[in-house]
Amino acid sequence: MSQGSERIGRVLERLRPRSIRARVTAGSVLTFALFTLVLLVFGSVVIRDLDRLQSTGRVDAAAREAAERIATQRYSGAIPVSESTVRLQIVERSSGEVLAASDTLRGLPPLTEDAPTEDSTGDSEDPRLSETVCTETAGGRESDCFLVVGYAVDDSVYGDVTVLAASRTTGFLSTHVLEFVLIGGALVLTVGTGAVLWYGVGRALRPVRNISSGLEHISAGDLYRRLPVPDSDDEIAELARTANESLERLEASVTRQRRFVSDASHELRSPITGMRTKLEVELSDPEPDARARERLLTGLLSDTERLENIVFDLLELARVETGAPAARKRVDLTELVATEFSDHRRYPGLRTHTSEPVHVEANRLRIVRVLTNLVTNAERHAQGRIDLYVGHEGDSAVVEVHDDGSGVPEQDRERVFERFARLAESKERDPGGSGLGLPISREIVQVHGGTLTAGHSDLLGGALFTVRLPLAPPESEG
Repeated sequence: MSQGSERIGRVLERLRPRSIRARVTAGSVLTFALFTLVLLVFGSVVIRDLDRLQSTGRVDAAAREAAERIATQRYSGAIPVSESTVRLQIVERSSGEVLAASDTLRGLPPLTEDAPTEDSTGDSEDPRLSETVCTETAGGRESDCFLVVGYAVDDSVYGDVTVLAASRTTGFLSTHVLEFVLIGGALVLTVGTGAVLWYGVGRALRPVRNISSGLEHISAGDLYRRLPVPDSDDEIAELARTANESLERLEASVTRQRRFVSDASHELRSPITGMRTKLEVELSDPEPDARARERLLTGLLSDTERLENIVFDLLELARVETGAPAARKRVDLTELVATEFSDHRRYPGLRTHTSEPVHVEANRLRIVRVLTNLVTNAERHAQGRIDLYVGHEGDSAVVEVHDDGSGVPEQDRERVFERFARLAESKERDPGGSGLGLPISREIVQVHGGTLTAGHSDLLGGALFTVRLPLAPPESEG
């Protein structure tokens, strides 16, 4: 009970809903925030670069077009522009006077006093100017910013001039508005993502909370209770099923222990009570008879031997049930039977039938205990003959013990493996028996991964007990 519940408790401790909920949510939000931060940095750079590239191409084309035109002819009036966002000026280089301009710049000073230089692009034949110019309000705050591209034109119809083309930059791109917008949107998305994850993870882990709550209310007195299994076919449902299987094993173990204690108490009470009664009667006799006292001591010795056998069987059964480790090795059942049951004086009615070696992985002493119990049980009920067969069927080793007795009634073939269960014939033939031989044998066989069953012997007409054990794998050569 304690080991199973502790193991489940450790699993649930690692799966505490709040812990997982917080970790998943925090991890996901941090990952999302980091990813968003990277996108902000690169996104703002890319957006600004794309906008600048588009604006530069637009104003550069307008400046080149104007430079080509004034090489041969003047503008009559304002300089026409193909796009409303483009502004043009023709500025005399020596004086800085604006000789011509588009409508939006008429009457305004030059956009910039800088002149195109050959060092700007490294192109000596086509000096170029490219910069961002911002105008200031009376309070000294920036109002408008323009991307300005200029070309120097010599010997034009206006003389030596500079052609300036400009386009107002996008307001939120020229300031930190873009970052603020992106950060604000990222914060909203991050908070929303965290809220969704918190709710979603909490909903997904609700079955774990139910499992934890269910385990808290299960005690040794109500191991019949089971945990709710969610409909989802996932790890949490598997945890619930595993916990229920553990509870089933715990319930079965506790039930066996309670029955064991009850049966042992009942079985031990009778001989102890009888021994006490005999002693009290003998001690109350004022003139004890020597022969009567000798008979009493002989009876007490017999009762003591029966008690000793019962205690020994109980200890053996407890060791087997608790899974006490027992060394296993490769055992040849054919050789074991030939060695242990070849004494015809000890087993006068036993005939063994073996052929080729049959190997199993087992504890030799415990397998000998099983076969000895079965042969002894057969001797108790046989008329005069017992046959023991060793062989194999498929991947199982098979040992059969036949007798020519009255057999085991079909309705009692499982009952004989219950603890302290003794049929009427068994009590008559062996009054001192404990009723633990067959239960111990079945427990040993089951621990070895096999089965022990009772049936009818078609060979001799009596009882048939069949042991099946997994065959040992073949030994590797060399």
